[in-house]
Amino acid sequence: MGRLFVVNLEGKIYTCKHCKTHLASYEDIMSKSFHCKHGKAYLFNKVANVSMGETEERMMMTGKHTVADIFCVSCGSNVGWKYETAHEKNQKYKEGKSVLERFKISGPDGSNYWVSSHGRHIGGSDADDA
Repeated sequence: MGRLFVVNLEGKIYTCKHCKTHLASYEDIMSKSFHCKHGKAYLFNKVANVSMGETEERMMMTGKHTVADIFCVSCGSNVGWKYETAHEKNQKYKEGKSVLERFKISGPDGSNYWVSSHGRHIGGSDADDA
């Protein structure tokens, strides 16, 4: 097995909540209006230190997309997904962009989100929403 090289980002960063590996910069957020089965999710222009799973077709709230799950390169945790292809013309802006699920990452201030067994947000903060 080769040596793992991890990119260290600067400024306000989002990290893997399990191992604290840097995943994305606050400056690369395109939208905080995304949702996943665990609650909030953010669309990023670019992410770092992730590997991609197999691509698959998924029917999402905004139509059919070809996506691949993305995983933290350090611990292997699923942290979100990447849009490969958007089949609707008005969704093409998502292509090549990644979504990080807020429940699976820590915020720039170290905050986490917690979800109950019923999938509802029950705690944590998101001070960077302001």
